[in-house]
Amino acid sequence: MNLEKTIRNLELFGAEVKHFATAAEAADYLVSEITGTTVGIGGSQTVDRMGVYERLKETNEVTWHWKDGFDEDVYRRAREAMVYLCSPNAVAETGEMIFIDGRANRVSAMTTMIEGKRLYLPCSVKKICPDIASAVERARSISPANISRFTDALPCQKDGNCHDCRDPQRMCRAFLMLCGKITWMEKAEVIFIDEDIGL
Repeated sequence: MNLEKTIRNLELFGAEVKHFATAAEAADYLVSEITGTTVGIGGSQTVDRMGVYERLKETNEVTWHWKDGFDEDVYRRAREAMVYLCSPNAVAETGEMIFIDGRANRVSAMTTMIEGKRLYLPCSVKKICPDIASAVERARSISPANISRFTDALPCQKDGNCHDCRDPQRMCRAFLMLCGKITWMEKAEVIFIDEDIGL
């Protein structure tokens, strides 16, 4: 894993990058950066373990389906928020970020055109991979653990390998490769954390 190369290539794509030793330091940074606005959060064990939801609610209008309910209005408010938080499933040293979704709520929220939108993408350095192919492979290989929160009936959960299944409960339905900041965004910021946090 080459962190310096990854940061350099993310920045060449127009992303901003911060690097913290601990999740607590990263959480303090996010709370200081995000105030007086609308915030959406995508399904993310990283964000959950950082403990920022309640803290951000003190000064923002925050919407997260894990905390506020799985209904259409919650997803809409998260998608239309001026700030969106979620974690990549993998980051290539070449600067591309990979996201996999079942409901496509994260990928749609990240790409909904709202002038001035800000993305904050906290991510353990363990998610860094040498190239796009290995980043996609990592994203697919961790899906069984992610999926276990919703079902235990998929083929990948039997052996931990992606079978590219056609099961009706398949959760890997939307893939996004994000190359830095989309033109109309104010920022896309990757927040690397040295601690092993999230999947």
